Amino acid sequence: MKNTVDSNSRMIPEQWRATRFVYPRRVRHDFGQALIELTLMLPIFLLLMIGTVEFGRLAYAYIEVADAARAGVQYGAQNRATSSDNTGMQQAAINDAPEIHGMTAVATHSCLCSTGSGGATCLATACTGGARLVEWVQVNTSAVVDPLFHLPGLPNTFTLKGQAIMRVAQ
Repeated sequence: MKNTVDSNSRMIPEQWRATRFVYPRRVRHDFGQALIELTLMLPIFLLLMIGTVEFGRLAYAYIEVADAARAGVQYGAQNRATSSDNTGMQQAAINDAPEIHGMTAVATHSCLCSTGSGGATCLATACTGGARLVEWVQVNTSAVVDPLFHLPGLPNTFTLKGQAIMRVAQ
């Protein structure tokens, strides 16, 4: 058997140098099968990816809407002066979620005497018999979110709502 010298000064038998790698017959047929499997699974994979992206967008928007309600309530619950500022609470809620377009906020203010009787007005003199006036503020937020992809069987828009109630600091 004749030997040759390669670039690394090693002796290589002639029959090894002339041999090229040939895939076995069974492996060559698997390439076509893998391509067909990929073609069949690609639409399902893309549908799962689109669904994941849409679910993530809706979850993010819901968190923003709920947090905006909390921000509005936190503004109103600071003291008695801010508790009656419904416009300020609504603006605080809308400012908390600037990336959610078209979000609406509704703020309300309610009172109750510590004895359980309701005060018609939120004045400290509305409660009798040594009862204290307890105040609450509430902010409801809502936003309509349009998905990027309209898939059959799913609504074209989603309405997300948030609500927060907090007692006013005395």
